[in-house]
Amino acid sequence: MKTLIKNVKIVNEGQIFESDILIENDLISKIEPSISEDADQIIDGSGKYLLPGVIDDQVHFRDPGLTHKGDIETESKAAIAGGITSFIDQPNTVPNAVTQELLADKYELGAQKAYANYGFMMGGTNDNLEEVLKTNPRNVPGIKLFLGSSTGNMLVDNPETLENIFSSTKMLIAVHCEDEATIRANTQKYLDEYGEDIPVKFHHLIRSEEACYKSSSKAIELAEKTGARLHVFHLSTAKETVLFRNDIPLKDKKITAEVCVHHLTFTNDDYETKGSLIKWNPAVKTQHDKDGLWEALLDGRIDVVATDHAPHTAEEKQNSYTKCPSGAPLVQHSLAVMLENYRDGKISLEKIVEKMSHNPAILFRIEKRGFVREGYKADLVLVDLNADWTVAKDNLLYKCGWSPLEGMNLHSKVTQTFVNGHLVYDNGKINEQKFGERLLFEVQE
Repeated sequence: MKTLIKNVKIVNEGQIFESDILIENDLISKIEPSISEDADQIIDGSGKYLLPGVIDDQVHFRDPGLTHKGDIETESKAAIAGGITSFIDQPNTVPNAVTQELLADKYELGAQKAYANYGFMMGGTNDNLEEVLKTNPRNVPGIKLFLGSSTGNMLVDNPETLENIFSSTKMLIAVHCEDEATIRANTQKYLDEYGEDIPVKFHHLIRSEEACYKSSSKAIELAEKTGARLHVFHLSTAKETVLFRNDIPLKDKKITAEVCVHHLTFTNDDYETKGSLIKWNPAVKTQHDKDGLWEALLDGRIDVVATDHAPHTAEEKQNSYTKCPSGAPLVQHSLAVMLENYRDGKISLEKIVEKMSHNPAILFRIEKRGFVREGYKADLVLVDLNADWTVAKDNLLYKCGWSPLEGMNLHSKVTQTFVNGHLVYDNGKINEQKFGERLLFEVQE
């Protein structure tokens, strides 16, 4: 199977250049100014930009056990419509993926249901070190630890266990950092004042700057002590950004950071209009925090932009504060929202590609993905930067049927997505065949 894309502007490795690109089977075979070769399909890319497919390093696709909220099939379909060609799913499903057998079960579901390429994190708990150490670094992206309880029962709060995990594995350890004791004390304070129905506008004061900083600084201290590879998920405060460095290349960093699209988009002022729809853990915080996150993203202290895509039903999100789950769906819109920031002059196209495609590939050492290079897997996205549309219920692909972005006007659109050389999304139409593959990782001794 050959696909030829003509006259397209390629955004890759800090450059934008006009070119043709030839895909043969699952690989990029040629990138040249002018390719004249017979192909099974020819796509005119005039006026469009071609990016390497987005790699989202943090999603919760809810399979198994929570599939009333979303599942690998529905959410990976939304992902390819949004230009995400690979995802890394988290272990706090039901049951939690904390044994090799349960992790293997999730991979079987991925093989059956994923429209995009997939990786599943192994989960750590207070008492599963033996299982964690059996994880194969060739085909599993890393170990996930919750250092503050979020969803599921995976809180790791035993200091000895933590140190054991950090010092026993060479695999990347990804962490959710919020200090549990701080959150509990803050929650109690507001419960005493308001009862169960705490106004959601206090969420960022309950899951506070202090809770985040205390936990992430401890995790980093432990990583420095043990030499572990640490990736801190979803930074939400300006204060935490000082803990990370930008004076060495990403491939040489042992301690890295991610920011999510919602923390770059919303502030606590938005609780007034959006309410619990923007209740996330860690919480959306202040304008000062949002500004600090943008600054750290642009200067290289933050390495990756992701979604933490976490759907819940509309009914669940309408519960009172203490019963309302945190999280929201984002994979269909994350690239489009970042392209909005490009239009507003906040970030370049090259930098978006670096943070959403190149850097996740470098950081997780993903084999042959994340770049537009000859010999690499043809995971590619075509975008039209002049296509106006509005996020609305009738164009959402999420199983939960809602988005915190509803009503937002966007000016860029994914028109085509390729996964492993196959055109899986074409101007609103999804190819119902699934071409997602298990992600593989380069193992360094």
